[in-house]
Amino acid sequence: MKNGKFQFGIIGAGVIGPTHAKAIRDLSGRAEVTAVADIEESRAADLAKKFGATAVYKDYRELLKNKDIDVVNVCVPSGLHGQVVKDAAKAGKHIVCEKPIEITLPKIDEMVKACKDANIKLACIFQRRMAPTSVELKKKIDSGAFGKMVMGSAYLKYYRSAEYYKSAGWRATWELDGGGALMNQAVHGVDLLQYYMGEPVSVNAYCETLSHDIKVEDTAVAVLRFKSGALGVIEGTTNVYPGSARKIEIQGTKGTAVLEDYNTLIKYEFEGQGDTSAKYNEAKVKGGSADPTAMSRETHAKQFAAYIEALMAGKEPPIGAQEARKSVEIILAIYKSAKEKREVRLPL
Repeated sequence: MKNGKFQFGIIGAGVIGPTHAKAIRDLSGRAEVTAVADIEESRAADLAKKFGATAVYKDYRELLKNKDIDVVNVCVPSGLHGQVVKDAAKAGKHIVCEKPIEITLPKIDEMVKACKDANIKLACIFQRRMAPTSVELKKKIDSGAFGKMVMGSAYLKYYRSAEYYKSAGWRATWELDGGGALMNQAVHGVDLLQYYMGEPVSVNAYCETLSHDIKVEDTAVAVLRFKSGALGVIEGTTNVYPGSARKIEIQGTKGTAVLEDYNTLIKYEFEGQGDTSAKYNEAKVKGGSADPTAMSRETHAKQFAAYIEALMAGKEPPIGAQEARKSVEIILAIYKSAKEKREVRLPL
């Protein structure tokens, strides 16, 4: 720490890097951006200038040599997360990694081992869990208020233009993006669904490329069976103009919740009670279903704040690597099911 503040270094100054920088700035003087690295050095310099960072690097490995930095934010393409995280752990830096934590299970397991061996705290950004409505819903599920769980489904319908896919060479590639609509856009919803419903034991899926000129899926549908016996559906796409509100439905024998755009309960009703959703609703915020740059940073800031609290207490941060691994495993099982045209059991 320097001047009583945690010093953050951002690796990757593209679309999501500025969101991290803004969220760090929002932490009431407890943290600041010290350095930025990007293979396009001018982009790193622009981001550093906006947030008062004093060091700019083209090579992230040079950033990792900066002794002032306590935590690095990994905001590079998904398929590069593993190497950057391992390098950061070796350099003794704590790590906040963007979603998905990586795109293969072996890479994730290597990251976990590297951080454990170096006594490094690794967290993955699944900031949607931090929204007050999400916290309330999880408490209600854990209390048993829904009765026997019956169905849990996620409808994740985005719009991404051809220009979006052409904007960076790593997008929509198996090698660096790890997939398409599911691994990149819908992973937040997949994470929340398993967070609420528990891990699935099997999936049966279809994945198609229906309109974009890409090698990965732009549309997918999967049927899931959860450990509880409940059933569910995941629908993900980047084809539907202009993009629809993301929706998660949780239903049991004694209650129903419908969560829209991860921050608004549009239905929240339990046996013997009326619909109480209005009590918990937040103001509408932009969520990125149509525009990937139009994302609120409030929940990012909440996750960063919780991460700092964990560091100060010497505890594991919320949404660590093992937790973040679950959504990747589900998506990989969906891809396997679609490719092999059969039901796939979990764990893989």
